[in-house]
Amino acid sequence: MQTQAFTAPGSVPVKDGQGVRTTLGTWVKAICRALEAAGCDSAALLAEAGLDLKCLDGPNARAPLTHTERLWKLAVAATGDPAFGIKVASHIKQTTFHALSYGLSASSTLKEAFERAQRYCHVASDAIEYEFWRSGTEYHFVIEPAVGVADESVDALVAAYLRMCRSLIGHDYSPLRIEFRRARPARIDDFQRLLRAPLQFGAARTRLVFDCDAIERPLEGGNPELARQHDAIALQYLSQIERDNIQWRVREVLTQRLAHGEPSQDDVAELLNMSARTLQRKLGDCGITYREILDETRRVLALAYLCAPRHTVSDVTYLLGFSAGSSFTRAFRRWTGRSPSDWRAGAGAITADSPANSTPRA
Repeated sequence: MQTQAFTAPGSVPVKDGQGVRTTLGTWVKAICRALEAAGCDSAALLAEAGLDLKCLDGPNARAPLTHTERLWKLAVAATGDPAFGIKVASHIKQTTFHALSYGLSASSTLKEAFERAQRYCHVASDAIEYEFWRSGTEYHFVIEPAVGVADESVDALVAAYLRMCRSLIGHDYSPLRIEFRRARPARIDDFQRLLRAPLQFGAARTRLVFDCDAIERPLEGGNPELARQHDAIALQYLSQIERDNIQWRVREVLTQRLAHGEPSQDDVAELLNMSARTLQRKLGDCGITYREILDETRRVLALAYLCAPRHTVSDVTYLLGFSAGSSFTRAFRRWTGRSPSDWRAGAGAITADSPANSTPRA
């Protein structure tokens, strides 16, 4: 299985794995179908965005984020439709998200489907992360885009996951509420008509909030064996597109090794079969340092671990490779402004936007 990032002829070549974020070409094709439905010339807009139409047909083709975000901006300008992103969701096909689409359809519950989406989110795009957890009688699904991701791209994902829910449990279903980080559009009538849920704009993060009954209800079409088969395909595809991504590889090593103590840059370089100088150069090419990746990995894991009641603060200190509890507390205060105990005891575990019931993922 081979993947390729594509651009228009004459543009700067883009290489996967050197900090360049990409999106599935089939996602770009959904945008094109929505443009055609709106009466726009999708081929011309693709070319203007710097994308090569001939390369869209490969199921494993991927487009650089910079080009797809340019296409989103051009699409909104061409259609004049602030709800264009929401409408793109209706042009998604079963194969749009590769094997992930089939795994979602075969999930036994919506809870399992959202956990699967979180686990394999980079199949569709490595510019988006998801968080999913239970808070009291609600489930929260947060969409966290990388810097540079267009508002309309996030709108499309909100609508896409809502369509998934309705296809699995009933077309009349609506979530408890939907919060958008984006500013309120000039017109929201199409947002209200298509989403059919209480909406909030200008929120801290983009999230869908669901009732527990709907999320945990067994699905009639659930097929665990089929879901596992497509999980394996998704995992194989992910390993192909991420095997050379140096930031991802460093985070993976840190996630596995932190419980044995803080690994040095030399230690990580050795585990990645390269010299420390080479690792430093590769990270420098991505505009990031080893210490920054280490700090961010610890932050993500700390929030996830503290949301799990089975872990004490001492456990988390150990799991993150800190030599002393005071070191962890200082770091955590820098990340959140609160001590680990205060964060856990207060509203932090509910409102600080951390995945309480998911596998920690840096």
